[in-house]
Amino acid sequence: MSLPPEKASELKQLIHQQLSKMDVHGRIREILAETIREELAPDQQQLSTEDLIKALRRRGIIDDVMKELNFVTDSVDQELPSSPKQPVCFTDRQSTLLKKSDGTRMADSTTMLSISDPVHMVLIKTDIFGETTLVASYFLEWRSVLGSENGITSLTVELMGVGTESKVSVGILNIKLEMYPPLNQTLSQEVVNTQLALERQKTAEKERLFLVYAKQWWREYLQIRPSHNSRLVKIFAQDENGVNRPVCSYIKPLRAGRLLDTPRQAARFVNVLGYERAPVIGGGGKQEQWCTLLAFLCRNKGDCEDHANLLCSLLLGYGLEAFVCVGTKAKGVPHAWVMTCGTDGTITFWESLTGHRYIHKPANPDESPVAEQPKPLHPYRTIGCVFNHQMFLGNCQPSDSVEICVFDLNDESKWKPMSEEAIKSVCAPGATTSLPPFPPLCASTIDASVTSNEIEMQLRLLVSEHRKDLGLTTVWEDQLSYLLSPALASYEFERTTSISAGNEEFQDAIRRAVPDGHTFKGFPIHFVYRNARRAFATCLRSPFCEEIICCRGDQVRLAVRVRVFTYPESACAVWIMFACKYRSVL
Repeated sequence: MSLPPEKASELKQLIHQQLSKMDVHGRIREILAETIREELAPDQQQLSTEDLIKALRRRGIIDDVMKELNFVTDSVDQELPSSPKQPVCFTDRQSTLLKKSDGTRMADSTTMLSISDPVHMVLIKTDIFGETTLVASYFLEWRSVLGSENGITSLTVELMGVGTESKVSVGILNIKLEMYPPLNQTLSQEVVNTQLALERQKTAEKERLFLVYAKQWWREYLQIRPSHNSRLVKIFAQDENGVNRPVCSYIKPLRAGRLLDTPRQAARFVNVLGYERAPVIGGGGKQEQWCTLLAFLCRNKGDCEDHANLLCSLLLGYGLEAFVCVGTKAKGVPHAWVMTCGTDGTITFWESLTGHRYIHKPANPDESPVAEQPKPLHPYRTIGCVFNHQMFLGNCQPSDSVEICVFDLNDESKWKPMSEEAIKSVCAPGATTSLPPFPPLCASTIDASVTSNEIEMQLRLLVSEHRKDLGLTTVWEDQLSYLLSPALASYEFERTTSISAGNEEFQDAIRRAVPDGHTFKGFPIHFVYRNARRAFATCLRSPFCEEIICCRGDQVRLAVRVRVFTYPESACAVWIMFACKYRSVL
């Protein structure tokens, strides 16, 4: 009846891109405005849904969309188109309807009643500087509409805060649910309520059994070695709503469609998403909050665990054997990163906050002290456990030091596994206790060329004003600015692939552009935000960059180049290079 989750995600992504390309949202807004202006009677306060649908049909919008979207599979998930980003907005990308390929028939009400995935709604706030804050995250049980008359029902839900404020109400949301097209046969409300009650009982029992099993597993783990009590073995983690979930439920194989081509490009995408620790009220150390994927992507920033979970899901989607590692880095700071196991036994660590990769070469603790041991290049010190969507393993080796750890996950004398069946009961797709299917990644809405030019013009103005305050004149050289472009492209290519290329041509061009007796200085810097004023303030804190911006001398010419590289979910890498050339005076 339905496509595999990964195929459905890719199809929804293509539909979303096509609707954006057709500017369907803009055309609907224009028709809505025209209909209200021309057809709404003065005594009418609202335009009904039926009138809007008629207006869209009359102007051919629905026909145009159906012509562009040619369904060739038996069934696909229908995704609700999201509205343009507002200062405060809901992001809802969890589909709930199955739509037949001919566009006229839907799954029957009994089949839809068996779809237990809730609609995940996320409320975010965006300030005037583009900074986002997660306000609320809510899982809506939508199936009450299946038993409502005419397939229409209204709900009132209370939205609670997140993290430390998860018990504090942030507002009331009135929701109207409507089945479209209408169901041929609705269910009685008693049938719907009975189904939901049975699912809640089943869920509670599965959670209880898994908790009993987890406690028994932990007791056995401590019996191996009492010192295991101090290791970072994370079986449960709180989400943004303060709900304890098995860590394995935060991971699911995620395919990026055509938005990301390689695992390393996926690592770069995760790296450019902002890093922000969960806020803490008062002292007492780090506040725990693992965000669900939708909440993480909507706010475009999160803690190291959020980055690691997303990267692991993407690497699993590329067919790699990937795990999230929980341990510590320098000075005993808790940390999470990703590990992949090659078919040849090669262990690779992926740092999700930087995109760096490290090949693990374990030291042999039985070697003579005078024997030369491989020096670790990675920043990780200890490791307590590894997990993905199907497996959870606790490190039971004598030492939890990463440097001497052996990653033979099949050796139960070194890694104590949890029952895969127990994990599947609460984390597998379709399990009522698991998170809803991950939403597909959305293509970037940022125009890289336009945004690069806007930031560059703003930086030129800021530099000119700064130099004017210092009593200095500013002369820009456009050709020199243009010559900086290959360097910025080379820097981003190196970050993505770990391969350096194109530096020789850049250096040769600069040598030709700088006359004899002149000096050239350049300063590249990288950001993951598009706020020019904030970037400029950061650049001035670098003595070398300030020396270029405030350059004094004979025949001083300044240059600045900005290059924005876009990634899914409107994430971006912003490279800026300031440069100057001037006549050297002995």
